[in-house]
Amino acid sequence: MIGILGGMGTQAGLDFCNKLAILYRGKIDQDYPLFVLYNKSNIPGRPESIGVQTRNFSNKLLNKKSKKKYSLVLKSLINGCQILKKSGSKFIVIPCNTAHYWYNDLQKKIKLPIINMPKEVYKHTIKKCKRNSSIGLLATEGTIKTGVYKKFFNKKYDMIYPINAIQKKSVNRAIQLVKMGNVKSASKIIKPAIDYLIKKKCKKIILGCTELPIAIFAFKSFTNIKNSKIFLDPNLILANAAMKKYKR
Repeated sequence: MIGILGGMGTQAGLDFCNKLAILYRGKIDQDYPLFVLYNKSNIPGRPESIGVQTRNFSNKLLNKKSKKKYSLVLKSLINGCQILKKSGSKFIVIPCNTAHYWYNDLQKKIKLPIINMPKEVYKHTIKKCKRNSSIGLLATEGTIKTGVYKKFFNKKYDMIYPINAIQKKSVNRAIQLVKMGNVKSASKIIKPAIDYLIKKKCKKIILGCTELPIAIFAFKSFTNIKNSKIFLDPNLILANAAMKKYKR
């Protein structure tokens, strides 16, 4: 059984489950994959817990305040994974990009395998893009500053990010709107960030916050998502990786 640690945010977890079901649609109920979603919406805020919104940001945990915030999130993630393990899950997925900042410490504490979403996106990209291509990343400031994608992509690709003003007015706002349930407005707000990365000649754009595919593809068919020539949807890639492991 697939264990899904959701709640970061809730819409993103539901989006993952939906993609899992659509990708592997069965003729009868028994054909569908077994999975359990734990919508653990009480996990402390990930961007806030890595100091992105303060001057004390440090991915090396140089001060006590950062360590305390980091530990609170890690403890909550561990608790969520332990509950999924008790439910009978054989491995775990986390449909939240920023949460993968805690991946290494979390995997050390949990005996079940946890699929690494950014790593799966990288493995997918190297099959699609030539070395040294420009790859755009739309994500939370936390995901960008902690380098959860950069550490995989940096050796082979040139990662491009929106400038600060576009990040705040377009990306951050679109993510917030999806969390609030205002997807229609989010789909309009995100366009300046997409236009910026296209002008920078990015071959692919990673939708590195699980709220962003919801904003961009909300009013399009699932076929559009699968066949997109420029957008990389980590939730979709994670769903495929989960099913490959599930079928083994």
